[in-house]
Amino acid sequence: MISDQLLIDYGAKKIALHKGEILFKVQETARNFYQIIEGEIKMNNFNDDGKEFMQGIFKSGKSFGEPPLFSDRPYPANAEAVSDSHLWSLKKEQFFKLLFDNPRIHFELTTTLAKRLHYKAMMASEISSQDPEHRLIQLIDYFKTHVHKIAFDDVYKVELSRQQMADLTGLRVETVIRSIKSLEKKGLLKIKSRKVYR
Repeated sequence: MISDQLLIDYGAKKIALHKGEILFKVQETARNFYQIIEGEIKMNNFNDDGKEFMQGIFKSGKSFGEPPLFSDRPYPANAEAVSDSHLWSLKKEQFFKLLFDNPRIHFELTTTLAKRLHYKAMMASEISSQDPEHRLIQLIDYFKTHVHKIAFDDVYKVELSRQQMADLTGLRVETVIRSIKSLEKKGLLKIKSRKVYR
C-alpha cells in the first residue's frame, strides 16, 4: 500500500518473524504501523475454551492493526505469523507525519479501513444469524471479489484452508468440510484435487 522507499524515508525498520511468532498480543499498546513485505500475518482471538477466531489474514503489501494507533486503545487481537515473514515497522509518530505529509496515502488508508469495517459488519451479521453454508459462501465471495479482485463470473480458487475458513466464520472444521460438500452437491462450489473453486 505505502511504497517501501516512502516508509524508509520516514524511518521504517525491517523486522523478521518466524512462523508462529507473535508480533503483538491482545491488550498491548499500539506503538507502530506494520506493513508486510513478504509472508502472511493473521489477527486472532481465543475464547475461554481455547477456540481460535480469526479476525483477518493479511499478505504481502498489506498493512494491519491500524485502528488502535488512531484511537489510543490497546490491540483487540493478537498478530501471529502464519509463515516466515518480513515486515516494515514504523513508529506511530512518524506514521502520522507520513500521513499528514501525503494526503493521497491518507485517503487510500481511510478507504482500506472502511472496507475492513464493512467486512467486519458483514461477518458479524453472518455469524450471529446465518447457517454455516451461507456464512461460507459469503466469506468466499468476499475474498473473491474484494480481496483478490476476481470478476464474479470468473472461477476463483479458494486459497484459504478449511481451518482458516472455520476460524474466520466461527465454525468447526468438521462443519466447514460438511458444508463444502453440501455446497458442491448444490452446484454452488466445485472441488478438484481437494481444492475449492467458486
